[in-house]
Amino acid sequence: MSEVNEHASAHAGQRGIGEAIERGDGGPSVDELLARISQAAASPVTGPVVEPGTEAAAEPGADTSVSLAGAGAATDADAQATASGLGDAFSGEPAVSSDAGTEGGPQGGGPGAGTDAGAGADVDALAAVVAAAAGPFVPGGLLAPDADFFDAGGSSVGAVELVAVLEDELGMELDLDEVFADARPSSLARRWLATAGASAALQALSAPTATAVLSPGAPTVPAPGGPVVPAARTSVPSTGTTTVPSTGTTGGTAPPKGGLAPVAPASAPSWNPASTTPGTNHPPFPSPHPVPPQATVTARTAEDRTPYATARPEDLDQILADLALADRLPWTGAPEPLPPRRILLTGATGFLGSHLLLDLLRHSDAHVYCLVRADGEEAATTRLGEALKGHRLPWSAEIRRRVTVLPGDIRRPRLGLSDEVWNRLAHELDSIVGVAAAVDFLRGYRSLRQSNVIGALTLAELAATGTPKPLHHISSIAVFNEVGISSMGEDDPLAHVDRLVAGYDQSKWTAEVALRRARDHGLIVSALRPGGIGGHTRTGAHNPQDLSSGLISAFGRFRTVPAFHRLNAAPVDWVSRVAAAVVCEPDAWGFDYNLTGVPNTLDDVVRDMAFGGMHVRVQDWDEWRADALARLEAEPVPELAFLTRVLQSPTALKLCEATLKGPAATDERTAALVEALGLTPAARYDARAQLRTFERLAEDGLARLPHKDDQPYLWFTETTEGTLGPAGAGAGAGAGAGHGDRHGDGDGADADMAGPAGTAAETPCSMALTLSIASMYQLVKERRVDVRGELVCAALHSAPLRVESGDAWIRPEEGIPQRHGTRGQLLRYRLTLIDADGGRWWLEGHKTARARRDVWRQTRALSVEVGREGEPASLAGELVVPADSYVRDQIDGIRVDPRLTSREKRAAKLTWLAWFGAEMGRGLLNPFARAAADLLDLRPARTPSERHR
Repeated sequence: MSEVNEHASAHAGQRGIGEAIERGDGGPSVDELLARISQAAASPVTGPVVEPGTEAAAEPGADTSVSLAGAGAATDADAQATASGLGDAFSGEPAVSSDAGTEGGPQGGGPGAGTDAGAGADVDALAAVVAAAAGPFVPGGLLAPDADFFDAGGSSVGAVELVAVLEDELGMELDLDEVFADARPSSLARRWLATAGASAALQALSAPTATAVLSPGAPTVPAPGGPVVPAARTSVPSTGTTTVPSTGTTGGTAPPKGGLAPVAPASAPSWNPASTTPGTNHPPFPSPHPVPPQATVTARTAEDRTPYATARPEDLDQILADLALADRLPWTGAPEPLPPRRILLTGATGFLGSHLLLDLLRHSDAHVYCLVRADGEEAATTRLGEALKGHRLPWSAEIRRRVTVLPGDIRRPRLGLSDEVWNRLAHELDSIVGVAAAVDFLRGYRSLRQSNVIGALTLAELAATGTPKPLHHISSIAVFNEVGISSMGEDDPLAHVDRLVAGYDQSKWTAEVALRRARDHGLIVSALRPGGIGGHTRTGAHNPQDLSSGLISAFGRFRTVPAFHRLNAAPVDWVSRVAAAVVCEPDAWGFDYNLTGVPNTLDDVVRDMAFGGMHVRVQDWDEWRADALARLEAEPVPELAFLTRVLQSPTALKLCEATLKGPAATDERTAALVEALGLTPAARYDARAQLRTFERLAEDGLARLPHKDDQPYLWFTETTEGTLGPAGAGAGAGAGAGHGDRHGDGDGADADMAGPAGTAAETPCSMALTLSIASMYQLVKERRVDVRGELVCAALHSAPLRVESGDAWIRPEEGIPQRHGTRGQLLRYRLTLIDADGGRWWLEGHKTARARRDVWRQTRALSVEVGREGEPASLAGELVVPADSYVRDQIDGIRVDPRLTSREKRAAKLTWLAWFGAEMGRGLLNPFARAAADLLDLRPARTPSERHR
């Protein structure tokens, strides 16, 4: 205790002020705060400006204890050691203390100590103001100064709005990237003070909003026990500190009896990213290197918005501290190599987790315990059911019978479970699957570590407690997201953590490396690394917040793509099925797997988009980003707002760059497992696999499918000539004996498709049509062609009738005759016409195939019926494409989108002719096949009883 509290007096004053402000009483008045800030502004600041929490800020004897400020309340009970000795490490949110120095100068009695207390009070006061401003953007309405904005329920949109509020009302110009990096009000206050100085703080605290917050009797931040649990700093009893081991070691200082104290990173040598020599081989866990004493770190100014090239030193310190927590896991033995019967699954309400839950139930006899974040069991069950239904998955009585829902939270000590439930699970479970994670490419490491790192270590603690059980950890291919990395194999070294800039990448790297160290304690850990997780190939269910989905949506909406190397993505149904196989197959436990499928190259994506009618233009990455942002600003798409923020974030841009320019991930072990178990091998996530997903993306507003009003992809003309007469009269024979028999049964329309020659009622008519397709997608999906043009027929109107809208279907209903007979359907036309007087008409026509020798004529003859809107057919007859114009217009006259290259135009023509020719050939052959079957029917004559039946 003496070592922890030895220098606590230096902070007693400012902590007292902060606690008084939180309680709403006893705090300094506005006049006192302004006077103190004015005095600080007038006093010279000595010593380097140091980023709080870094090794450079820690002077000898400074308080570098680890605070347990967590998503849950930090109580004395939480700080007590558990039976496994991990209570201190995982009972809250162990974070590197940022009280080890202030921007005003070093602690202690050295130079600048006279302004330290005042500067600390300024930070506390400003943090209270920031916390009050952030309150409206979190569900509870209140936020403690040391609580993380995102852990309290804030969103990326809320963070953007918070930055705007702080700038408008307090004059605090904060970089949005800094907010995402560490979203605690206290951290934001420290950073802004380090950049802006005390004079700016004077103006900020003079604002009306700040005055209202700091006025006595106006509590605006939650007190302990309020709706938002405060992240109060508590000192952890300790008789020593555990040093961070160097590469290849897992040991440390012997723990004290009765519990382990959290790691104090300041007591260990810090690792300087600048000392890493390029080109050298580094193990997954980097060796620490000392930071030069003269090194200083300052917050970025508003003018200095260049992206970080390496990880922030304070994040690296926290990563090293978190890695050391794995050394505190208990030792355990090997689990029994049997298929699991009781599985704990986290993240079951997420996209991958919900599909994995169904695959575990389908392909095993296991009972699955689902940890769901909710206030109670009923609310947790409801949330799980709604999540499954939202992803188009069943939520039946059989599923509910085999699922036990546990309300809890991956961020809380012992998963938010009671001691009784924790101990029961420790002895009853035989497998743990960790899918839950905070997936946000904008937030920093400190904001994500509680969910992605501490949560994973808590699962490891549960796996090592009681009955030994394997832990199957859903990691991410993001552990390789270093720009310039040469390979991403299943056993290849991970990225250098100092070169991972995005907090999400850092958190997934730290979790996987920490669990690798847990293997040294006997724990069986499988690491499964998906890449981009695409939509379901059959249901089209997708994750709207997935970066891959967002990028593909932007590709289709804007018809442009950035130049990239490969996209490592696979459909969710394949990823989930392989992951379930690993969980259920004991021989597969304990290895690393890349669940990335077959990578897509740039040519693959361009070709797939063209197949769907979305012809894209390739741009340089910077040009594409600027163009996409300009379009999203001009025409905002709410569903793509997250992509806008990603493209505006310098940190997230580094992640995108690594994703789009990285090598192809290899998966030899995964492929061998899939083959050994007889599963569906990985296939490229191509246009056909994405078909249903594109439809769902369009329904949700994320993508835009080609429309008939768009520039046609391919088109040609069709001219028909013939005569029309009264429906049901002699001229109607050309339409298959009139309206009642327009589809024919092979008998009534055999009068050579013409009425009695010279009938006075017949009127010459003609149609000039343009048939077009917006994309090959509409052919594959609907077999439909768009129709425009006009009909000239004096019996209807003296002026031509314009086609307002029209469609033609190729081999509708697979060419099956609508009535019994041998007349199969080739094409069906349905047009809406408007005459010069505004009258509306309908036209329906059919091209049919018969077992006759006039095959050539069958492909050109169109039986039509025409009538006024809402009335029966008044005219019927036959219109035929002249033989000399068929090849000229419909083969040689095919036109293709001029935006395509010559090669793409040729491919489009050949694709259309091959598809249309195959469909017409099948349609013409079908009647002959039916006739041949009748001729070859050698069955004996039917008996009287058979006739009766």
